[in-house]
Amino acid sequence: MTEPIPAAPAPLFGASDIRRMAAEIGVRPTKTLGQNFVIDGNTIRRIVAAAEVQPDETVLEVGPGLGSLTLGLLDAAAEVVAVEIDPVLAAKLPETVKEWRPAAASAFHLVHADAMKVTELPVEPTALVANLPYNVAVPVVLHLLQHFPSLQHGLVMVQDEVADRLAAGPGSKTYGVPSVKAAWYSQMRKAGVIGMNVFWPAPKIHSGLVSFTRRDPPATTATREQVFAVVDAAFAQRRKTLRAALAGWAGGAPEAERCLVAAGVDPTARGEVIDIAAFARIAEARENRP
Repeated sequence: MTEPIPAAPAPLFGASDIRRMAAEIGVRPTKTLGQNFVIDGNTIRRIVAAAEVQPDETVLEVGPGLGSLTLGLLDAAAEVVAVEIDPVLAAKLPETVKEWRPAAASAFHLVHADAMKVTELPVEPTALVANLPYNVAVPVVLHLLQHFPSLQHGLVMVQDEVADRLAAGPGSKTYGVPSVKAAWYSQMRKAGVIGMNVFWPAPKIHSGLVSFTRRDPPATTATREQVFAVVDAAFAQRRKTLRAALAGWAGGAPEAERCLVAAGVDPTARGEVIDIAAFARIAEARENRP
């Protein structure tokens, strides 16, 4: 008995497809929107595989552009919700899906909106997979993790330097506000580097893949806003000790020191060496002042 021949993988866009579609709708990638379209099918397959999307999942994609990654996600997931800010690209995308993945057209949902303002979606997403514009990557990730607790995991492609910041741990030179705030919601790790030549237009820097898994925030009576206020204050003057950096936030250096000691943090330490749980304890200590 002969073995069945495995089906060929569904086609993905190549460079000529991307340029042809862009020309048809009069689109030129803009720096303002941070548009760099992926033109390599193998890169799309790599991203989808690294994201570990399951067949029963609903994936949220931000900035789908012409749909390179969208097609790969439709092949892997039950449903895809795409948020696109550009009206011309948003109008074209449903047509592209119907042409290239007709069987999955009903599983595709388009939201024409700014991802930084979206607080509701037509379907509850469980995963975020996106090629994010470099200039808004961090605020978009934090906004989506805040407003969509159903997001349990994901993979984002960002500027390589931003990827390092998001995934950095305490004590690292790249550890800062993005690292700490991301850690409130999830465990983040660097999942790879993507070269420049798989994009049109080619950026001048490499891109990085960041994988994340949702986890509970630290146990604390302080609110997220209160904890983030401590984080912002600590890194606004990152060369200063926490006692000095938090003086303005606490209402004076003595009160900052009291909060730090109550939280079990060395007042002479700097913000770059403590984790999100310590920041939560500092915020809580201020709220519980005698």
